[in-house]
Amino acid sequence: MPPSFAPVSHRSARLVVLVSGAGTTLQALLDACGRPAYGVRVVAVGADRPAVEGLARAQRTGVDTFVCELANHPTRADWDVSLADRIASYQPDLVVLAGFMKLTGPAVLSRFDGRVLNTHPALLPSFPGVHAPRDAVTHAVRVSGATLFVVDAGVDTGPIVAQVAVPVDVDDTAQTLHERIKTSERTMLVDTVGCMLRDGYRIDGRKVRVGG
Repeated sequence: MPPSFAPVSHRSARLVVLVSGAGTTLQALLDACGRPAYGVRVVAVGADRPAVEGLARAQRTGVDTFVCELANHPTRADWDVSLADRIASYQPDLVVLAGFMKLTGPAVLSRFDGRVLNTHPALLPSFPGVHAPRDAVTHAVRVSGATLFVVDAGVDTGPIVAQVAVPVDVDDTAQTLHERIKTSERTMLVDTVGCMLRDGYRIDGRKVRVGG
């Protein structure tokens, strides 16, 4: 049977968010969670490095934080297990990678199979990787956008949950395009995460069915 995740109706759904930097996407989630009708709570924010603004945003809101640095572990596999343990201690319904600059490994993905989400600043499968806005401008495409997907063992290859289109202006640079994409990306993430947790979702091969 395909993985199926029931709505979280008896309590506020629990999110763990992982960040590596400023945490603007995290802030959008924190703001949404401040609305009772959203029905979701960020229970912890983790980072792969200390003293980043994303952690400070969480702390100012009274959300628990933790740091799991790769350098403090003998191997990447050990780091992955440690990260999975830290996340699991908060019993999340979903894990959201919000500008998290490390690839999660088998320990995290097996522990939270089908429950780890990430965004990408392009309309996947076009322009995977870390230079998506630059690649879109280089190829002079007229439409780019953002994708929300379920993380799997590949790089930007997991089942697509939602996408939003963003026009590419003739005079766009990678930076100007990326800034516009990020605005749409944050709205898409907040809206879709809320629906997934309130209405439930099902992963059937590459198809993700939300609600119904």
